[in-house]
Amino acid sequence: MSPLNPTTANPVLVETWRGDTVESYHRGALAVVDADGKLLASLGDTDRPIFPRSAVKALQALPLVASGAADAFGLPDQALAMACASHGGEPAHTQRVAATLAAAGLAAETLECGAHWPADEATLHALLRAGAGRSSLHNNCSGKHAGFLCLGCLLAGQSDPRAFLRGYVQPEHPVMREVTAALQAATGFDPTSAPRGIDGCSIPTFGIALRRLALAFARFGSGVGLSAEHARAAQRLRLAVAGAPFYVAGSNRFDTRVMERLGARVFCKVGAEGVYCAAFPERGLGVALKIDDGGYSRAADVAIAALIESAVALDDDETRFMHQFSNKALSNWNGIAVGRVAAAKALRGLTLR
Repeated sequence: MSPLNPTTANPVLVETWRGDTVESYHRGALAVVDADGKLLASLGDTDRPIFPRSAVKALQALPLVASGAADAFGLPDQALAMACASHGGEPAHTQRVAATLAAAGLAAETLECGAHWPADEATLHALLRAGAGRSSLHNNCSGKHAGFLCLGCLLAGQSDPRAFLRGYVQPEHPVMREVTAALQAATGFDPTSAPRGIDGCSIPTFGIALRRLALAFARFGSGVGLSAEHARAAQRLRLAVAGAPFYVAGSNRFDTRVMERLGARVFCKVGAEGVYCAAFPERGLGVALKIDDGGYSRAADVAIAALIESAVALDDDETRFMHQFSNKALSNWNGIAVGRVAAAKALRGLTLR
C-alpha cells in the first residue's frame, strides 16, 4: 500500500446541506501545532503524508528573501506577496509578475510554469473578447516562479543567467535545492526521503505529514525554530502579504478577503486537492488540513474558516464576517436559497483558545 493511501477513515469535517438534509459529507484530517512541535488539536490521521501543493508557497519563497535576492532586485511587497500566491491572473497580477521579471532582466519566456487561462472569470472574458491568448504570466504560480528566477539570477553569480536558469524546475537544479532545503528546515523533515511527485507548475512536490506542515507554519508565523535568516524572511513575507493581500489571490478570493479583514493576525494559503495551511502569529500556532475528496475546494475553505473562528480573537463584526465562510449559504441560478456548506460537529467541537 502506498504511504499516501489512508489507513483509517477520517472524520467528517464539513457537510453540504440541501434544505434540511445533509447531501454530502467531506471527510478529512487536520493538525494544530505550536512552534515547539506540541500537537494542540487534531482530527483524523495527521501522520499520513499528503502533497501540500500550493499551500506551502510561502515556505518556498523563504530563500528569495533570505538570500538577499529580493533586496538585490528591489522587489516591493506586491512582488513578495505574489511569490506566495495562487493568483487569478488579473491584469494587476500579470503586470506585477512581468515587472518582477524585468527587474532581473528577464522576460516571460523564462518562466517554466506553463501557460493556462486566467482563473478570474472577468479577465478570461476580456481576453476572449480581445482575441488574446493565454500566457505563462496567467499561470496562478507565475509569481512564485518569478521569485525562483530572481533567486536563480543571484545564484548564477558571474554565469550567464539565462543558461543557468534553464531547467530551474528540476529537483537537482540549484534553485530547487535551495527551495527544498527551506522546506526541510521549516518542517524539520527530510522531503527527499518522502513520496515525490510533480506539481501542476512542474516543480517537485513532496508527501509530508499534516503534523509537520502545521509545525512549519507555526514556525513561519513565529520565527521560533527557524534560522535567523529564515525567521526574518518569514516575517517580511507575512507583512508583505498583510499589506498587499490582493496579490496573494485576487478579487473575491477567500485568502485575499480574510487577510484584508484580519491583517497580519492570519496568514492562510490554499493548495490544490483540498489542502490548506495557515499561521496564526499572535497565538504562535500553525494549522494544516486536507479534505479527503480533494477536488471539492469549497469544503477546505469552510474548514479553515472554522479553525480561524476557533483560534483567533475576533470582535463581533469579525465573527460575523468569518461565519459566512464557515457556514456558507448556497443558492441556485435563480438566487433561491437551497442549502449550505458548513463545518461539521467534530470541527466545531475543537477548543483552541
